[in-house]
Amino acid sequence: MVKRLLCAGCAAVLLAASLAGCGSTASPSASASSAASASADPAMAGWEKYTASWYDVFDTVTTVIGYASSEEEWDRQMDALHQDLAEYHQLYDIYNHYEGVTNLYDLNHSAAQGPVAVDQRIMDLLVESREMYKTTSGQMNVAFGAVLSIWHDYREAGLNDPDSAQLPPMEQLTAASEHCSIDDLVLDEEAGTVYFADDQLQLDVGSVGKGYAVEMVARAAEERGLASAILSVGGNVRTIGHKPDGSRWTAGIQDPWASAELAGQVVNDAPYLVSVYMEDMALVTSGDYQRFYEVDGERYNHIIDPDTLMPADHFSAVAVLVPDSGLGDCLSTGLFCLSLEDGQALVESLDGVEAMWMLKDGSVVYSSGFGDSVKATLEGYEP
Repeated sequence: MVKRLLCAGCAAVLLAASLAGCGSTASPSASASSAASASADPAMAGWEKYTASWYDVFDTVTTVIGYASSEEEWDRQMDALHQDLAEYHQLYDIYNHYEGVTNLYDLNHSAAQGPVAVDQRIMDLLVESREMYKTTSGQMNVAFGAVLSIWHDYREAGLNDPDSAQLPPMEQLTAASEHCSIDDLVLDEEAGTVYFADDQLQLDVGSVGKGYAVEMVARAAEERGLASAILSVGGNVRTIGHKPDGSRWTAGIQDPWASAELAGQVVNDAPYLVSVYMEDMALVTSGDYQRFYEVDGERYNHIIDPDTLMPADHFSAVAVLVPDSGLGDCLSTGLFCLSLEDGQALVESLDGVEAMWMLKDGSVVYSSGFGDSVKATLEGYEP
């Protein structure tokens, strides 16, 4: 199904906030069931709405909106959730060492010297990442760090001194790509150790770590009794249950073209192209407008295609709606690097996965079931 944007960058905003469980005024689209038909949940009778925000995990803003039986219960849940996120942040950090913690930074500096014992949460992430490497035909590769670190250094240098911004030499990228084999990541699950068979292998979990952490903390929160919430960690959105009135949560997908025009400003001011209904689902978006730098007036985004070793340029953005945030993180990156045809085939082969591709020409393509979750679209945008 192909849809075309009639007024890319227009100012209309359908959602009052990206976590639109808190009062969107958008009219439901014809294909979506009305939230008004939902029945109130008697188990949540009398529950009040609360919010929480943090700025100290995964280098982004975390916001939680939800309902609880009391402020005391909400605070208890949020303290535990925040602590969980902080621990995952330290474990999955590739740039910093933390006293008393063996994390991915430590693995990158010592795992080539011999097997290193790791926290189970690191082992679980790496085991899952190897499976996702297969699922995405290598487009999501946590062993791609040698190449990504080069791009990271050039991007940071370009952002710090735009007049001197440069592209990394292809010779350097090609040489680094020789040390990105997932087969050289040796995981001994029984012993709980990680070993690098290539002494130049480097891990980078930017395409999966945050989404996986969000999924794990959401599941833990559910086990502790959190029954109604929407969690956003830098754009990785995960919902828990429904609202007390029985209606589903709603999350927005930013208009990537308007977001690109607003680059350098607060990107959250960009309008939302589509809003979708969510219940116990995750919504993850990858886009070329989110992180980039410019060289000679040309933008280069942070999502590097493992086949070309250059920033992927098939799409402006790809959004994935999926039951698992970790899977969503992997797929949004993988689909951004795959062609539309290959990406569509991959999505249709996976149960419970839907996607929305935002193409460079301003058109949008839905997977076969994505439209069933759409609540509303941007004014002037024809479904």
